[in-house]
Amino acid sequence: MIRHIVLFKLRKDQRDGALQKIFDGLAGLRHSIPGMVDFHGSENFSPEGMTRDYTHGFTIDFMDVKARDAYLVDPEHKSLGEQLCGVAEGGKDGLLVMDLNLSDAH
Repeated sequence: MIRHIVLFKLRKDQRDGALQKIFDGLAGLRHSIPGMVDFHGSENFSPEGMTRDYTHGFTIDFMDVKARDAYLVDPEHKSLGEQLCGVAEGGKDGLLVMDLNLSDAH
């Protein structure tokens, strides 16, 4: 299992409606990308004071690397990624992306 994690800083001039549309689009990819298992996205509400100004994030779980790789080249994902960069503070530089291999997790 692969967990794809994206953290970002929503621009202050953006409305939550635009972000919700992106989240809905990403969640909908489950229906067209085999092996995409789950999507969760929300505003950051951590009380620890270590957010480094990342305001929102999402995770996507994939059955395996093959499914994750299919997502990465999917045209709809690329379009939604461009939209996300458009609402993120600093554009692409305002995003942090990492993938965890849950099969190897200890």
